[in-house]
Amino acid sequence: MVWLYAGFIVFILVMLALDLFVVNRKPHEISIRAAVFWTGICVVLSLIFSFVVFQMYQHDFHGVGTAMRERSALLITSQADLPEMRPGEVHTPPVRKPDMSEHDYEQSLKSFEEATRVLGLSDNKIAWQATLEYLSGWLIEYSLSLDNIFVIAIIFAHFAIPKQYQHRVLFWGILGALVMRGVMIALGAVLIAQFQWVLYVFGAFLIFTAFKLLRDNSSEPTPEEGIVYRLARKVFPFHPTLDGQKFFVRKDGRLWMTPLFLVLLIVEGTDVVFAVDSIPAIFSITQDPFLVFTSNVFAILGLRSLYFALAAMMDKFRFLKLSLAFILAFVGVKMILVFWHIHLGAPLSLIIIVLALAAGVAASLLLPPKHPPASSPAPN
Repeated sequence: MVWLYAGFIVFILVMLALDLFVVNRKPHEISIRAAVFWTGICVVLSLIFSFVVFQMYQHDFHGVGTAMRERSALLITSQADLPEMRPGEVHTPPVRKPDMSEHDYEQSLKSFEEATRVLGLSDNKIAWQATLEYLSGWLIEYSLSLDNIFVIAIIFAHFAIPKQYQHRVLFWGILGALVMRGVMIALGAVLIAQFQWVLYVFGAFLIFTAFKLLRDNSSEPTPEEGIVYRLARKVFPFHPTLDGQKFFVRKDGRLWMTPLFLVLLIVEGTDVVFAVDSIPAIFSITQDPFLVFTSNVFAILGLRSLYFALAAMMDKFRFLKLSLAFILAFVGVKMILVFWHIHLGAPLSLIIIVLALAAGVAASLLLPPKHPPASSPAPN
């Protein structure tokens, strides 16, 4: 599995190197047309990778299919307090204990049957399940990044960062986000493997976040009040003016931080805040670390071009916040329902997520905001 992750990371680094040193070697303002084109390229690459996922799990490449069966069965049996079940072993139905109620025994039998079904899935079915989980996870991460785009646009405007330098900030911001999300995903996977109740905590947190998103009427963030801004100003001497696309400048024998690097740190901090929501959300779809990581990576890779395509039009999609809140609430409820042995499959989750996003976009286009007419001048 280590070589699997290493190969994927090398592929991503090569793509980023081509972006920075070939396609966008010189600072320039990225047009909406070019942004839409590269957004399409990122989406196509993400969809192509779903075929790669299917082939990998169908042929049990590096044991990914077997590991997925074992992980799913372990989740089911641990919640029902059943012995661990593994592929290729002979499993006997649970015996009713003297102090076990009829209802609890029936639930135990259902969990045993579900775990047996999961372990007996054919390579083709496990490949389809992995592919649907990857697509659902990627779509959730990509949709949740829309709110992040709006905040990043406000940060750039707040610090008056010229458009020709914004690509450099987003590039290094995305590179840092990949590292931080990789660490957060690894920690989340370990927590879930050791403590199954963490899933219920994640679910409750996502429902709370959805409610908070609906109640949040604040117009703009104030970066100067954030901890990232205050710490950066204490650690680095600050040079208030830009010097091209440099993050640091040397003056009077000292190294000074430019506004460009300060904005980079704030963008990184913003991504950490959004990752706190999005990482638990994707664990509601799949607990497979490889699928969680790859869907996150492809969503983040598409964030930069999506920003340049949509930053100027985000106010037109006013109902998307409702869609995002619904998606967060849905995946939160999906996690908690597992407590009652109710499992919502990947196909149903994918359909609900797509419909929620489509409803938000359609409502925004069909019901544009009504701007108040300009007031006429007062009569003399």
